Amino acid sequence: MPFIDYNTKETVTIFPGVQSAMEHAGPITYGCVTLEEGVVVPVHDHPHEQWTYILEGTMEFTLHGETQTLLPGMGAYIPSHAKHGAVAVTACKVIDVFTPIREDYKAPKP
Repeated sequence: MPFIDYNTKETVTIFPGVQSAMEHAGPITYGCVTLEEGVVVPVHDHPHEQWTYILEGTMEFTLHGETQTLLPGMGAYIPSHAKHGAVAVTACKVIDVFTPIREDYKAPKP
């Protein structure tokens, strides 16, 4: 797994309109995520710590009830069990990193 082509890697549907090509190794899950314009990621939480980094697009990101507009080069750190959600103002491409590994994302959802 030293070289990974996320452009051709199978994706997993995280939420409708949200696809991620992922790798899992050691204590992390690393995902290259695309969001369709207008997609709403509902407010949710999980036991994993998460880092989100915006590569392309504009996203309204809500964390602990505070919403901020994230643009390319910006990101967010989501602590374990923190309530968070997002709206893709435009189509977006982001990197998500989770620790520990997201076992629930290892198998594609139907």
